[in-house]
Amino acid sequence: MADVCEKCGGSGWIIVEKDGLSGADRCECMIASRSRRIEESANIPPLYGNTSFESFRFPEDNPIASKGLEKVWLEVRAFAREYPCGDKLGLLLVGDTGTGKTHLAVSALRHLISRGFEGLFFDYQNLLEKIRSGYDANSGSSDREAYQTALDTDILMLDDLGAHRVTDWVEDTVTSILTYRCNNRKALIATTNLSDPEAGGLIMERNAAGQTRIHKTLAEQIGRRARSRLFEMCRVVMMPKVEDYRVRRPR
Repeated sequence: MADVCEKCGGSGWIIVEKDGLSGADRCECMIASRSRRIEESANIPPLYGNTSFESFRFPEDNPIASKGLEKVWLEVRAFAREYPCGDKLGLLLVGDTGTGKTHLAVSALRHLISRGFEGLFFDYQNLLEKIRSGYDANSGSSDREAYQTALDTDILMLDDLGAHRVTDWVEDTVTSILTYRCNNRKALIATTNLSDPEAGGLIMERNAAGQTRIHKTLAEQIGRRARSRLFEMCRVVMMPKVEDYRVRRPR
């Protein structure tokens, strides 16, 4: 038999007094129960099921990197705590593979869910594949379930934005999703490994051996229209260069 909440006796409501008047308010147990249900259907991968701001690990042997990550950590946590205040409801984390972008993004998503907001996690490439797989070549129509979900959910998280071969269909689909969410003030949390020179990213980089590496840009992979919408709706957070987070993350 489940434990009965001592505050509300299992009713889900508590009596509150204010200015000499009595009223009913939702009990904390109902809020927590709703948050659990939302998180169970949020499509968060098991690898990130217990991810939180508290479990984020800073590099102990690199004070400069640790300071840079602490600044990013504070900025993402502030976004999750202050939402939906501010002129931009979205968050875009930009940086190299293994810098902890997904950990921080999921931490923000889970924190928002704990506050009662509904949200969904999607791997960017997987979402596009779901939308494309619903296409019915015989009727020329599309099963709009995945697409509609990406439009309608309160908070959409897209991990690894731009990690898909760019085509006209991809560009049009991504632009459509971002435009709808921007116009309807629906939040987006996204991560990307792609460079953006207008945000301070490098297009060309030399390694220690003197070899030149050309970076693909965000605009090249999702299109300039989608990139414009993304920056219109999101706070942009640049990740510092640090050791691969998957190596230093606690097991």
